[in-house]
Amino acid sequence: MSDAFLSHMRDTLAGIEADGLMKTERLITSPQGTRVGVDGRELINLCANNYLGLADHPALVEAATGAMRDHGYGMASVRFICGTQDLHRELEQRLAAFLGAQDSILFAACFDANGALFEPLLGPEDAVISDALNHASIIDGIRLCKAKRYRYANSDMADLEAQLKAARADGARHIMIATDGVFSMDGYLAKLPEIRALADQYDALLMVDDCHATGFMGPKGEGTPAHCGVSADILTGTLGKALGGALGGYIAGPQPVIDLLRQRARPYLFSNALPPAVVAAGLKALDLVEQGDDLRAQLFENSRYWRDGLTEIGFDLLEGEHPIIPVMLYDARKAQAMAQRLYELGVYVSGFFFPVVPKGRARIRTQMNAALTRADLDEALAAFDRAGRDTGVLT
Repeated sequence: MSDAFLSHMRDTLAGIEADGLMKTERLITSPQGTRVGVDGRELINLCANNYLGLADHPALVEAATGAMRDHGYGMASVRFICGTQDLHRELEQRLAAFLGAQDSILFAACFDANGALFEPLLGPEDAVISDALNHASIIDGIRLCKAKRYRYANSDMADLEAQLKAARADGARHIMIATDGVFSMDGYLAKLPEIRALADQYDALLMVDDCHATGFMGPKGEGTPAHCGVSADILTGTLGKALGGALGGYIAGPQPVIDLLRQRARPYLFSNALPPAVVAAGLKALDLVEQGDDLRAQLFENSRYWRDGLTEIGFDLLEGEHPIIPVMLYDARKAQAMAQRLYELGVYVSGFFFPVVPKGRARIRTQMNAALTRADLDEALAAFDRAGRDTGVLT
C-alpha cells in the first residue's frame, strides 16, 4: 500500500480527532446485561438495545447451546445450496405469524435485510419515497435500486404528500414509502396512521423498519404498526435488539414478495445462513415475548421513572413515549466529557455526535431495560446529577 494513501488515512483520522468526533470502544468482559464488566469494574448499562433484558436470559442460552448440540455450530453455506435447516423455516414462519404476515425471510442482520429489499422489488419505472431521518441501511438499500428517489422531511406529512404527487406526476408505476417505525436517535415514533392514509390515497406501498419496536411496542410487542392500529405492507426488523440481542434480520410481508426476495435478494443469496444457535434462541425469545406483558409493563414503568428523574435534575430531554430517552448536550466534546465522567462514576453510556446525529445535536442516548431495578435507576440518576455538575452541563 502506498505511503501517500496511508498518509491520507492518517490525516483524515487526525481531522476526526481534532473535531472531537473520534469514537472509541471499551472491552466488555461480561454478558450483556443491566450491569456489565469493563476494565475490572461493574457498570450500570444504559446504552444497550436490550429492551426486555433477554440478552443474557438463561432460557435463550440453553436454547442456543442445545441447538449447537443438535444442529451444529455453523452452516458453512448459503440458504439455497445447503444452508437451510428446519430451524430456519420454523423461525421464519413464527415471525410471520407473530407479525401478521404471510411469510418472512431471514438475513444476517437488518442492515442486510434493508440492503436486500428495494433492488429486487423496484425498477426504473418505480419510485421510493424515504423519510429524511431513516436509518443508514434504508438509505443504502435505496441507493442500490434503480427506482426514482424522493425524500420528505422527517414526519412532515405535507412534504410526504407533495412527494407522492410528484412521483405520480412523473409517471411512477409503483410507489413505496419507506420509514423507520421508531427514529432511533430521537426515540420518535413515525406518524404511521397518517402515512398509511396517504399511502392508500395515492396507491402506494408502506415499508416500515421496526427494529426499535418489535417485541415491546404495541399489543404483545407486535411493533409500531400494531401500536398505531394500522398495517404495513412490508416490515423489516431484527433479532439483535429486544429479541435476544444477538444478530439476524428479517423481512416479513406478502408471499409473492418473500418468494421473489428468495430468488433475487443478493445478501440472502450470497451470505451464509444464520447459525443454528442464533435461530433457536430467536425462537425461544419469541416464546418469552409472546408471554411478556409483565416485561413490557416494567420497561415502560422504568422509562417513565427515568424520564421524570432526569427532568427533575434539570437535563434537556427530547419528548417521547419510547424507552429511548436522549439527553441533549448539543456539543460533541461535551457529550464525550459527560460520558467519560459517567464512566468514572459507574454508568456505561456513549456520547452520540456527527455523523451519527446532525452537527450541533450531540447527545447521550439512554435506553431503558425491563431488567433494571429501581435501585439501579436511582444510582444512575445520582451519577447523572454529579456528572452534569462536574462537566458544567448543569449549573
